[in-house]
Amino acid sequence: MQVRESVKSSVQVKINGDLTESAEVSKRVADIFLSLVKANYQILVEHDVEVPIGCGLGSSGAGALSLALALNEALGLKLSGIEAAQVAHVTEVKSGTGLGTVIAETFGGMEIRVKPGAPGVGEIKQIETDDNWAVACLCFGPISTKNALTDPETRRAINKFGGNLLDALMKKPQINSFMQFSRRFAESTGLISEKVRKVLIEADSHDFICSMAMFGDTVFSLTKKDEVEELFRIFRKHAQSPQDIVSAEIDFSGARILS
Repeated sequence: MQVRESVKSSVQVKINGDLTESAEVSKRVADIFLSLVKANYQILVEHDVEVPIGCGLGSSGAGALSLALALNEALGLKLSGIEAAQVAHVTEVKSGTGLGTVIAETFGGMEIRVKPGAPGVGEIKQIETDDNWAVACLCFGPISTKNALTDPETRRAINKFGGNLLDALMKKPQINSFMQFSRRFAESTGLISEKVRKVLIEADSHDFICSMAMFGDTVFSLTKKDEVEELFRIFRKHAQSPQDIVSAEIDFSGARILS
């Protein structure tokens, strides 16, 4: 990110090196921070995104949160990390790109969102886990979060099934329970595509619990690290390109400035 004083404030956003006019969330975050300072600044935001965008992997929330933390430091505003994260949360909700991504990314680990809201308002409960687990994803393409959240049928399914499954998970806060309830929730939304369905069926036959990322045409699972390669063999049969397969470890620290 580049920030310098100027006669007039402006914001430009690059994603993986390319200027874009569609980064609505990032521009809104920058505008809010510019409103908190007296001087004018030219801001060039440079997002390096290592996962497929729009596929339910939280890239919009991560972009908003990382930018909020970076601008807070660059502009010397001295907001707390929670206050900066609240700006990112509110911006994402108003943009229609997510509801609870930012609070999860703020604290890290494996979490249950007990109470909705921004960091400092919402509440989370940690699911006990360790670094022997990994995240495995196969992405087929994006699903518009904004469209999904504004579709009456999808919203009805979310409201009908989401609360009950959350209550069940609270009673049994374990990774396998999370994956089972996530799968039930995905089935209830009616959003599972034919491509995702084929992967789910084959994964089931090999005793892997997979689900669909919300919201993306994406299969995901939390798997023991020594079993990831076996799951990837299934994914490779269905992947359109090697770049569609994503592997990640669990981060236990949450979003932070890297020096």
